[in-house]
Amino acid sequence: MSVSKIGSRRGLLKASAVAATGAAVLATPSVSRAQTVVLRFQSTWPQRDIFHEFAQDYATRVNNNAGGRLRVELLAAGAVVGAFQLMDAVHTGTLDGGHGVSAYWFGRNKAFSLFGTTPPWFGDANQMLGWFYYGGGEALYKELLHDVLRLNVVGFMSGPMPTQPLGWFRNPIERADQVRGLRYRTVGLATDLFQEMGAAVVALPGGEIVPALERGVIDAAEFNNPSSDRVLGFPDVAKNFYIQSYHQAVECFEILWNKPKLEGLPAEQQALLRLAAEAASADMSWKLQDRYSRDLLGMAQQQGVNVRATPRPILDAQLQAWDRVIAKMEGDNSSPANGPLFKKICDSQREWCRRVGNFSLRYQVSPVVSYNHFFARG
Repeated sequence: MSVSKIGSRRGLLKASAVAATGAAVLATPSVSRAQTVVLRFQSTWPQRDIFHEFAQDYATRVNNNAGGRLRVELLAAGAVVGAFQLMDAVHTGTLDGGHGVSAYWFGRNKAFSLFGTTPPWFGDANQMLGWFYYGGGEALYKELLHDVLRLNVVGFMSGPMPTQPLGWFRNPIERADQVRGLRYRTVGLATDLFQEMGAAVVALPGGEIVPALERGVIDAAEFNNPSSDRVLGFPDVAKNFYIQSYHQAVECFEILWNKPKLEGLPAEQQALLRLAAEAASADMSWKLQDRYSRDLLGMAQQQGVNVRATPRPILDAQLQAWDRVIAKMEGDNSSPANGPLFKKICDSQREWCRRVGNFSLRYQVSPVVSYNHFFARG
């Protein structure tokens, strides 16, 4: 083979290699080297509370799936603003987002509580989430946030909570008339409910309840669940713990984002923040089964807490008080943003609950019968 042919062949091979390399470069996906977007995200919960842990679980899901391009930085209540100031901070952009409950904002408009501490016509909180995402609730929530209150906030509902306890009492309580005159801590529409029952209601964020109970500022209080109550120190200041109540039979968490900040993110990051709320919702509902049951037993067996079911006369009085509270709220015609909007949301919920509640009660076999069969036999 001549030198000229060898040189020609080498040139051809070299050209082919260059072309192949170029093709490989073109076929390699481009990797963004944009700076990581950090979102400041504060919870309304003390650092040691399991609720703050749930907020961290949400942030972790976002961070682990964002490919390094988005990071949610979680802060505990009070790091930037107090728990009850979270909505304002997210609206103004002081914070990018936050984790709380919609009942905390019922001072702005009592309809907020219908997305949290609703009347007990839902069978459980998962039914309420079903209404929110498939029964028209999300559209009504956006109407309240954006059309009525003009808030620069977007919210996702997440994390169905079990029925909340009546709470912690210094002395046993058996009758509805014993509620009258009690200085009692709760939030949301439960405030109106207990006022209707004659209590003197005080609204306090989670971290302030036990100190107030210990100092005698309040006589009784509820927060949410055995794990939160135990770590916040309730068993150290009261021993009578009443479970089962209609004052907050269903509730879920609310994940808030500043609307301009959220809409300024790429579409895939916006979708991730929403999908992570759904994933965290499922995980929370599984985790709490383990933690709440362990802590309820621990308080009873190790800390001398008297765990009792709320007496039936008090439950009946709560339902009767709910009738009066709902009628009063729906009849408030001082502005379209009050009674008419409240009734519009209640009507939507009632329509959902009649159908879905009817299905659930007729369709589901009783867990009480099967539980007793397997575990209550002597």
